[in-house]
Amino acid sequence: MRFLQGYEIDFLEFVNHERAKLALMLNLIEPKCGGVLLIGPKGTGKSTLLKAFKSIVQTFQIPFIELPLNATEEAILGGIDIEKSVKDGERIFQRGIISKANKGFLVIEDINLFPIELLSLVFEAQGKSEIVIEREGFTFRELSSFQILATMNPEEGELSSHFLDRFGLCVVMNTIDDKDHRERIIKLSIQRSLSLKDKNELIEKIRNLMKIVNHVKVSDHIKEYITQEILKERVSGHRADIFLYYASIAYAAYLEEEIVTEKHVKEMIPFVIYHRKKQTLMERKEEDKRFETENKENDYENSGDQQKPERKKENSSSQIFESETNNNDFQHIPSSEREEIFPIGNIFPIKRLIFRRDRIKRKKTGNRSKTKTSGRGGRYIRSILRENPDIALDATLRAAAPFQNIRGRKDKIIILDEDLRYKEKERKMSHIVIFVVDGSGSMGVQKRMVTVKGAIMSLLMDCYQKRDKVAMIVFRKDRAETVLPVTSSVELAKYRLKEIPTGGKTPLSAGLLAAYNLIRRWRLKEPSSRFLLFILTDGKANVSISGKPIFEELQMISNTLRELAFTDIVVIDTEKKTNIIKMDLALRLANLLNSDYVLMDELRTESLTKLVNSYRSFQLI
Repeated sequence: MRFLQGYEIDFLEFVNHERAKLALMLNLIEPKCGGVLLIGPKGTGKSTLLKAFKSIVQTFQIPFIELPLNATEEAILGGIDIEKSVKDGERIFQRGIISKANKGFLVIEDINLFPIELLSLVFEAQGKSEIVIEREGFTFRELSSFQILATMNPEEGELSSHFLDRFGLCVVMNTIDDKDHRERIIKLSIQRSLSLKDKNELIEKIRNLMKIVNHVKVSDHIKEYITQEILKERVSGHRADIFLYYASIAYAAYLEEEIVTEKHVKEMIPFVIYHRKKQTLMERKEEDKRFETENKENDYENSGDQQKPERKKENSSSQIFESETNNNDFQHIPSSEREEIFPIGNIFPIKRLIFRRDRIKRKKTGNRSKTKTSGRGGRYIRSILRENPDIALDATLRAAAPFQNIRGRKDKIIILDEDLRYKEKERKMSHIVIFVVDGSGSMGVQKRMVTVKGAIMSLLMDCYQKRDKVAMIVFRKDRAETVLPVTSSVELAKYRLKEIPTGGKTPLSAGLLAAYNLIRRWRLKEPSSRFLLFILTDGKANVSISGKPIFEELQMISNTLRELAFTDIVVIDTEKKTNIIKMDLALRLANLLNSDYVLMDELRTESLTKLVNSYRSFQLI
């Protein structure tokens, strides 16, 4: 759109792409439709359509602000106006691009080319409907509610499912092959004529539709129908239901009807579902390939150990968490060999997992915990003396101000090298969360696996919101298997979780060793990554992978895991504590790992509050 200055085209005369025009109109009629993403190759008119739409929007005095590709964080959120602050002698806040788009539209061309950290800031502000800036004792808050209109060319790169899900509607704009339509486009580009009569009629119609939409009624039957249709499409999250609800209302108003029917809902489903379902299928195909690769690597690493005859001998061992003092309090409890697949249990909300900051500078992005950034992006938090490419003008001016008379200042501020201050920035980053799941027969007792799967799914939803990558390891029978390689697809994780079988013995050591190998491999790829390891088990280990006593083997592996940098471990005890006999073997495992420990039945909001407050500082090696 920025390349179309001086070029005008009537929104009504825009050739073809009626679905794209409808999506834009619905968002103008009902802002809760959630914005529009226009997908298509270059030359399909995405920018031209937005420019034509802009002339309609501005008639209603609604902001229509473009976000440049080279925008900085200060430009987006706002910051200190250095020039006015120096002139007036006090800090003057300069509004950012998001503030200017309040109660209107924010336009992002080629959204898939934008830095992830900047998009995170934009969507975070949109989700909270508020901008919060805190810098060097200065706090600024401002309400900001806006819709996002974006374009992307999939040939130039994909957009993550996390960002795609934030758009209410999506339309694909393909190249026009019809001869008559192409001739009409040529004529319009030459004439560049605007029909004021048609434009005024359209504006008046939109003004009436804005009134009608407030009176459109939705029955309980239609609400239930919306939910059923979204469930059929198997998309994750609840945004699809919400956006389909408001899109159906807007479409009914567009047709000047005051009651939403199933017909309205059916017409809107493709707009709401396309970008969600397509991304899920693409990710699943990609992860299936990675899954095969990861399995080959695991087979290669573990092939020697798995062929040892000692393992078969140890499989019949009656030792379970054998203590150093040969305590015989724990007797071997045979696991069920019957294999069964349990459904996913109830999903519940959890609190945000909070990690303490470390001193490592990273270029990673995400939405979990804060980290110092080594790039130019990020949020300016304070000024420092250590030199870097980003000069902090405000701090530099403050350092130079007391010496201006001594330096003989006349009209310009005199700044010396010793006055220079530099920006220290931070941004939020994602984590790699690894679930190590006990799939042995003891997890099938009283159908505990149903609850375990529900807890994992709850944590997976939190990981999705924080844009973490997740992986899943299941240990059962005589081995551990990586059923889900590291991925950012919660839909794929849910698919794998649902298919996890239960039955057999408990090779806990194999599960811990597989987690260690996975972390070690990813540290080679991404040395600055931070890891969170959830171990869900009752601790009733009864298989050795080395031929050594089980407790001794677990102790050795636990010592190795404890030494991993940037890794925090949480043991979730799945044992039923209401039974007469309690073994508390998972607690003993937590002591070996020096990790946090939480009971399965307490894995709720209140319990996780205590859990996250107990996280230790990460040790560097």
